Amino acid sequence: MAEENKIGTYKFVAEPFHVDFTGKLTMGVLGNHLLNCAGFHATDRGFGMAELNENHYTWVLSRLAIELDDLPLQYESFSIQTWVENVYRLFTDRNFAILNKDGKTIGYARSIWAMISTETRKPADLLALHGGRIKDYLCDKECPIDKPGRIKVEEDKPIGEHTARYSDIDVNGHVNSIKYIEHLLDLFPMEQFRDKRIRRFEMAYVAESYYGDKLTFYREQLGENEFDIEVKKNDTEVVVRSKVIFI
Repeated sequence: MAEENKIGTYKFVAEPFHVDFTGKLTMGVLGNHLLNCAGFHATDRGFGMAELNENHYTWVLSRLAIELDDLPLQYESFSIQTWVENVYRLFTDRNFAILNKDGKTIGYARSIWAMISTETRKPADLLALHGGRIKDYLCDKECPIDKPGRIKVEEDKPIGEHTARYSDIDVNGHVNSIKYIEHLLDLFPMEQFRDKRIRRFEMAYVAESYYGDKLTFYREQLGENEFDIEVKKNDTEVVVRSKVIFI
């Protein structure tokens, strides 16, 4: 199969309700578009969410790293490319490129996904999916950003709390991965986004949280522009770790 046929390209417009007070696309909306593109690409190739659900399986996002030179402005068109870099028995690496209205690459993203049983919540064997046909779509396209790193937060004094509510819950019954992004960025003051922009953003999803869970946020500053964040549910289990680097 030709390499270009292994890459999915999807077009978008930065709608007014998709941008923040600076007039640029928000990280939450970008994250949502990335996940949608992953879904479009998988569906077009026979291993999408709907087909998996019929057999009691679903995709879950494990890690996400985004690195940006810029973001689209309000009303600007842009596109996202996505492709599968590696497939292992329990995980698959999926990459993305974000292109501006002129077709220039303004960012990249790396993600790691697992397929789990919706009945047992345990990982499934990806190489058994359609007889391993997912490997037919492996692509050598470059993604020149670092893979998600290890995040460890030592801070034990919380910076914020949030109780998971209706708008946080997705079709799988747990807190939506993009909602965590929004809650994490809400820990920073407006001035942080007025004076600087996000250069790199990482998420590591450790466990699921559900409606009514109390989410407690711990933030540790590693440098002038670098922060590690940890989210615990009900004062015990870690559910998410994140790194935010501003420039």
